[in-house]
Amino acid sequence: MDVQQLRSFLAVAEELHFGRAAERLHVAQPPLSRTIKQLERELGVQLFERNTRSVSLTAGGQALLDPAKDVLEALRRAEAAVRSAGDGEVGLVRIAFAGVSTHPLVARLARLIRSRRPGIRLELSSQNFAQPAMKKLVQGETDIALGRWDVVPGDVAAEVVMPDALVIALPDTHPLAGAQRLSIEQLKGDTFVSLPPHEGAVLPDRLRRLAHAAGFVADVVQIAPDTQTSLALVSAQVGCHLTLSSVARNVTDPHVAFVPLDAPPQDVDLRAAWRRDDRRPELRAVLDELLAL
Repeated sequence: MDVQQLRSFLAVAEELHFGRAAERLHVAQPPLSRTIKQLERELGVQLFERNTRSVSLTAGGQALLDPAKDVLEALRRAEAAVRSAGDGEVGLVRIAFAGVSTHPLVARLARLIRSRRPGIRLELSSQNFAQPAMKKLVQGETDIALGRWDVVPGDVAAEVVMPDALVIALPDTHPLAGAQRLSIEQLKGDTFVSLPPHEGAVLPDRLRRLAHAAGFVADVVQIAPDTQTSLALVSAQVGCHLTLSSVARNVTDPHVAFVPLDAPPQDVDLRAAWRRDDRRPELRAVLDELLAL
């Protein structure tokens, strides 16, 4: 059994038509038929039921389908790894990411790197907040940091990888849960659940600023260690929570309603940051994929 036989088999299996499969492979139909018959002889099993009107997979053909795909995918990845090595795209790239809203992005990036840049290995490190991720980057303990920062050190480059906006998470029983938009002034008498007011914590800072601009101090009745806990407390009707539209897209709790905030634009975009003096090809390759997502 060789690669060409497997490619021929998959083309026929997917088209279920020898003529169309031959066109797809840019070969004549008789050589394709001979290739399939040779493969069947080598395996000692019939792979296709053929008649003048149709082609269908036999049980043996069905059993070969997934292994054939696996072999060709492994070959593709091997070829890509060799090309990556030739371009210098081989090595370890460490990524520190903060917040539940980054998880889908990181998962997509990891799949892309595995598929397109197989010579690169990712080491992923989840942080509760963005400031520790930036600290790891500055200290050389990670290569890329994902988070939200109001201040980025001068020796660090950063670009937006996911635009974002503020929303209010409300219990589904709240009178404003069905609103199209709301202002922070409408929540003046409400209680809030907040993330810890760590240095550089964007959401607690935005809650403080918005409430101050509206002429009140937010009544924070509970500090939650992370976003998931904050939303669980909202669901339990403890209070409202200022969060992000990217978080809202990934939460399915029926007892939490997310309402966009009618307020002056706030910079809460997710950024990728890296050290300016790090010019390794493997880092650049990962950044290229990340910034293109």
